[in-house]
Amino acid sequence: MFTTIINDCTDQNALARQATRALTLIGYSTAIVGIENDLEASGNLIDILGASEGKSGVVIANVAPRHGRGKKWPNGTPFGYFYVGKTLVVSTIDGYCLSLVKKFGLVKSINLMDVPEVVGHMIKQGYINENLRDLIVNSQFRSYDFVPRVTKLLLDKVNIPSKEYSISNIEDAPRAIWWVDNFGNCKTTVLPKDVGFEPGKTLQTKAGKFHCYPRLKDVPNQKPGIIVGSSGFGTKQFLELVIQGKNAGKEFGLTSGYHIF
Repeated sequence: MFTTIINDCTDQNALARQATRALTLIGYSTAIVGIENDLEASGNLIDILGASEGKSGVVIANVAPRHGRGKKWPNGTPFGYFYVGKTLVVSTIDGYCLSLVKKFGLVKSINLMDVPEVVGHMIKQGYINENLRDLIVNSQFRSYDFVPRVTKLLLDKVNIPSKEYSISNIEDAPRAIWWVDNFGNCKTTVLPKDVGFEPGKTLQTKAGKFHCYPRLKDVPNQKPGIIVGSSGFGTKQFLELVIQGKNAGKEFGLTSGYHIF
């Protein structure tokens, strides 16, 4: 069993609190991925689900803007849960967070939760005391106060009140960069079939024209290219923009969220 947390609360205090609560409630080794936006969350979620290969574990994904579109919800985007094999995913549902889950067709629907209703259920089940109701319902740090607790109930096979929410309601993923790794390689949301990728072919992107290569090894020194990267799910892997021996992100000014095609 494992627990992986994907979260936009990334300061050291927030990371330590999340890890400690997950360890005390869920009890498994915990890894944390700090992200800056919902597209980064989406790509990392796919990568973790690919790494787990459907084995028993938990992935908690939270990215919840309170400004802009986040204002349409009473206290931030709702949470839902679903399973990919034996891997439980508890996630926010707004924006692009689940867009790549949709793209890969991993689920047809999500179990959408209402926080006040679920907290009331926790109290009835004896998992928490009544005096915690307002704190959890109104928390600005729901991935600390709410999510680990509801995850514990789900792992204990306690029925949680929820409603079915079709994956079709989730936004489609843009053809964009979702991650720039420490080498400067730019991971995209694009699969080879999406743009007719073939080794030897040249593809036009918004950052310029790039020659296609099968692997990073095949890109000539100091030259840019598009390759099939290591990120993705199963045998379906995303394209990456790279420069052999250089930082493609810095050279081309690319960051997560940039619409590359």
